[in-house]
Amino acid sequence: MTKTQHIVALEIGSSKIVGAIAEKSPSGYVEVKHLEVEKLINSVRHGCVQNVENTKGAINSIIKKLENRVDGTIEEVYVGLSGRSLHSEPTEVNHNLDATVPITNQVLERIISDAGKDPIKNYETIEVVPRTYYVDKNETSNPNGQYGSNINIKLNLIVAKPNLKLNLDRVMTGGTRVKDYLVTPLVVADEILETSEKSLGCMLVDIGAETTTVSIYKDSSLVYLTTLPLGGRNITRDITTGLNVLEDTAERVKKNINNPLDKNVDHISIEGVNSVDAANYIVARTGEIIANIKQQIQYAGIKTVDLHNIVLIGGGAQLQGIARRLEDEIKLRVRMGSYPRDLNILDHNINRAEYIQVFSLLSKATSITPFNQTCVRLNSPFNNESEGFSLDHTRSANEGDDQYGYDNFRPEEIATSKAASKPNQSNPPRTSKKTKLPWVEKYRKKFEKLMSEPEDEEQDF
Repeated sequence: MTKTQHIVALEIGSSKIVGAIAEKSPSGYVEVKHLEVEKLINSVRHGCVQNVENTKGAINSIIKKLENRVDGTIEEVYVGLSGRSLHSEPTEVNHNLDATVPITNQVLERIISDAGKDPIKNYETIEVVPRTYYVDKNETSNPNGQYGSNINIKLNLIVAKPNLKLNLDRVMTGGTRVKDYLVTPLVVADEILETSEKSLGCMLVDIGAETTTVSIYKDSSLVYLTTLPLGGRNITRDITTGLNVLEDTAERVKKNINNPLDKNVDHISIEGVNSVDAANYIVARTGEIIANIKQQIQYAGIKTVDLHNIVLIGGGAQLQGIARRLEDEIKLRVRMGSYPRDLNILDHNINRAEYIQVFSLLSKATSITPFNQTCVRLNSPFNNESEGFSLDHTRSANEGDDQYGYDNFRPEEIATSKAASKPNQSNPPRTSKKTKLPWVEKYRKKFEKLMSEPEDEEQDF
């Protein structure tokens, strides 16, 4: 029988929370059919939860909507972790080894894990990312299996203020458990950057509502990661304050100006706002954001010529003309990021660039979830049995060994209560041979035919 897994992920941002479910077949085909969004106002600031109760309510709403979509109960969920204080701290560890014993992955994991235990004032270590290995001072990409008397590992500690994760723990206190926290910028980089881009050198720039995350890769390793307290909402608020309009109006104006970063913006009125006046604010704040992005190259200790390109994602990256302006200012080729290739998203209503983060989390989650586990307990007994996951059924052994559970539909169980109270004593006891109703046999044949069809055939939705 098939064992389709349902994997659930949440991405909690400053302007909205996005939840989605991926379905993974035994053949590895992964499809995303269901996605829900709840907008937030001032409950999450710069990626960090401020109002726990409001955020919890929005998450519960998403969970309930997704449960209704699949007719099941979401028991576990993967949660993305990002926010203003999230950044990398370079460090290194040095260990003496027994030169007669080969270096193993277990030894490497222990050394790397120990590196994350050293406290950093006012910060919590979320993850440890190796960058470069040296065995007896010789650089190597994979020390596993080598011999040496000394190993030196240069690493990046991914750290954040303790309240970043603490408040996420507080909002995830309902019936749905957190299966794991995934560092969103690391996961996105792993899922959407090309291997060649990481090797040659690239910047992953995620412009969100209130933060811009910059990750820099070189020689296939993370060099630098930081989160800037600037994003698309800063542009909107500049228009709001400068032109004395509501924030919702300013947001619509920003989105409806044709290439607002162009010097020759057409003079038109959008909801009573002069397009040129609004464009002046957009140009000024966008210039500040790009200048800060460019500055991170120097902070990373490298030069622009050491990089090959920039990959741009995020809601703020949808501003018309920002990719070209970024390319002109930093002098690097810019491409827009797209969701992971191993996901199949056939619904054009959810196949949108602003959801790349949650799609990346889903892609990562489906790859690390054991094949016999799932995040959703389906309500239908047929679905639960056919999925093959560990569910608490109390069916006794003497009820028959029909693997689909159709033996439970017996003619004697459909008899009226009157007939049941007066059993026919003339009939001998039933043997182990069971009689099935015609409609049950018909349903069973259709079900077996459906389940025997190839998983990867294209379907119409």
